[in-house]
Amino acid sequence: MGLQTLTCCPGCGIPQDKKAITAALNTCSSCGYHYRMEPAERIAYIADSESFKEYSANISSLNPIDLTGYEEKLSEAEYKARMKEAVITGTCTIEGKPVVLVLMSFSFMGGSMGSAVGEKVSRAMLKGAEEKLPVIIYATSGGARMQEGIFSLLQMAKTSSAASELDNAGVPFFAVLCDPTTGGVTASFAMLADITIAEPGALIGFAGPRVIEGTIKQKLPEGFQKAEFQLKKGFVDIISPRKEQKKLLSRLIDFHKILAR
Repeated sequence: MGLQTLTCCPGCGIPQDKKAITAALNTCSSCGYHYRMEPAERIAYIADSESFKEYSANISSLNPIDLTGYEEKLSEAEYKARMKEAVITGTCTIEGKPVVLVLMSFSFMGGSMGSAVGEKVSRAMLKGAEEKLPVIIYATSGGARMQEGIFSLLQMAKTSSAASELDNAGVPFFAVLCDPTTGGVTASFAMLADITIAEPGALIGFAGPRVIEGTIKQKLPEGFQKAEFQLKKGFVDIISPRKEQKKLLSRLIDFHKILAR
């Protein structure tokens, strides 16, 4: 095995074969560390084979406040992430059950939520409400996209309003919080799900530790923004490794159907 095929796990430091990591859904076989994933990789293990149908694919960001250099940043992000925006939306089936699936990418400008992301997420939730399809959102984000100024902050209210439409329609909404989920995304739709799931070790919070400590003038506990700590404090309902997520989501959909009868 050549050195070029090995990488040291950030969780345990043990060298791992890159192919083995990929085969294990981008997780470490020694300690279970969850590497970040791209939407296409998640679709491959969550959705039934060839069932995912993307929509709203042509929605992309403009430059609402005429910020110098923003168009160039968007072009660079599109090239790097091979996506038009930081989120992909579509429909698929999970063990034969139709759902609306929303997947964010941290590779596209840190998964930041600008007008296009807010529009796509909101449309996805409204589609779920209208067609009575459960909505599943895989969230990963650094927060609001400040290059769009107040327009980015408006997306918090917009997506939260769309989430309330799901609640009013009695349609289940499941959020899967991935590493990291922070800022305006955490402060809006990511924490409004009926069931909040987190991946092991995911960083979940609003502001950074130094900002919080500087504000409240107190020392914070070690790992207070990790998924495991959030589970203890009730901000997260379930921690689920990737290999278990498809069956978990399928069971949650079935459970909601039983409750709705």
